[in-house]
Amino acid sequence: MSLLLKDTYRHKGLRKELVTLLAKKGITDKRVLDAIERVPRHLFLGHDNIFDVKAYEDIAFPIGEGQTISQPYTVAYQSQLLETLPKEKVLEIGTGSGYQAAVLAELGVKVFSIERQRKLYDRTRPLLNELGYNAVKMFFGDGFEGLETFAPFDKIIITAAAPHIPEKLLGQLMLGGQMVIPLDIDGATKMVRITRLEEKEFDQEIFSEAAFVPMLRGKVL
Repeated sequence: MSLLLKDTYRHKGLRKELVTLLAKKGITDKRVLDAIERVPRHLFLGHDNIFDVKAYEDIAFPIGEGQTISQPYTVAYQSQLLETLPKEKVLEIGTGSGYQAAVLAELGVKVFSIERQRKLYDRTRPLLNELGYNAVKMFFGDGFEGLETFAPFDKIIITAAAPHIPEKLLGQLMLGGQMVIPLDIDGATKMVRITRLEEKEFDQEIFSEAAFVPMLRGKVL
């Protein structure tokens, strides 16, 4: 049976409830809320849908290989901060389950996503294809290196806590472009948005604290 046939009216009802909750928590971008409502999060859990009800609770969930699918609020919050426009090129560091990439695709952007864990890459790539997210191009690689071949990018989103701002990623951001990154600052992880103003001039905005798995170098076969 196609995965698309496993997205029932019940699941869609749960997503409507989730969107209502996210709006109450402060997500104001209607495009982001609509995207969250369209993406069948339960199909990204990787547990044969055993926990499909929990998929629509606002919680993170383990997906194997020491990684998690971020809580819906976090995905919505990062997507809102990214301020995407249709047809923009977006680099995502840390594909994981593919859920954030799917939400970005629903926002009408072209996603280039890097995953360092081979097992997750092998599982997520066919899932995104089966669900019709052809706007997402996945790559197996080191997120700290980015994708120089496809740069520059309008936006960059990082879905793991970085110990510092990766210099190579800054260099792959176009002028006027923005990067949303969970960054370790004074012992806490805070959401940061960086805007490239000039070739070597960047503006930095610091937002609320957040919880993420650490961003690590290298690839895991």
